[in-house]
Amino acid sequence: MTSDSTLYSVSELIRWVDLLGVLGNAVLGGVLARTQRLDPIGFCTLAILSGLGGGLIRDTLLQAGTPVALTDYAYVLTALGGAAVAFVVQVEGRVWDTVFPWVDALALGCWAAAGAQKTLSVGLGWLPAILLGTITAVGGGFTRDVVLRRVPQVLGGNTLYATCALVASGVAVVSYESGWADAGLLLAMVVGASLTLLARWRNWMLPLATNWQPLREAPDRVLGALRDRTRARPSWRRDRRRR
Repeated sequence: MTSDSTLYSVSELIRWVDLLGVLGNAVLGGVLARTQRLDPIGFCTLAILSGLGGGLIRDTLLQAGTPVALTDYAYVLTALGGAAVAFVVQVEGRVWDTVFPWVDALALGCWAAAGAQKTLSVGLGWLPAILLGTITAVGGGFTRDVVLRRVPQVLGGNTLYATCALVASGVAVVSYESGWADAGLLLAMVVGASLTLLARWRNWMLPLATNWQPLREAPDRVLGALRDRTRARPSWRRDRRRR
């Protein structure tokens, strides 16, 4: 009885965090819709893509039933509610800048963990689980940016985000395979959220391609070093050859 109640509590906690993340990212989609001067349909479209896109992509790839967002009306209604809030209220300022990173970080950890575990539950291995966990976490924002004809933010130029989703998915996979599925959901959510917030605070970013020396220059450097070494060959070796 205690085990069942604990499982129910964890599932409910994950669901509420999930819906909170849907709401926050739906509002973000609405904020971007306002900057693009879109109408209510545009607000709803970007809100649904931002809040539900990753889960829809995951469930479509898994082909293990109807996507959850279409069977549980709370998800679509929450996304539409976020669109309505962003349409009626001009969301900006210190409160939004303070609250949204926390909501977004929790959602990333939650979505990555849930995506990874759902993939494992249908019989796929650890690699697809990490991949689909990451897609669940970042797929919505990626799709939204593509629709807006922008380079997706997860592809570079920002603090660690997709990397945090990869780590959270990995934690969920290890926990699931170790027999701690329920605790793993919470642990992965905490790890993903903490790493995302820490990356924002410390401004951690992956190196860009412009920070690396082009590989085509490497052979020239190697050949140049060999030529210099040959020219600097000790005199006793030259003398020995003359003998």
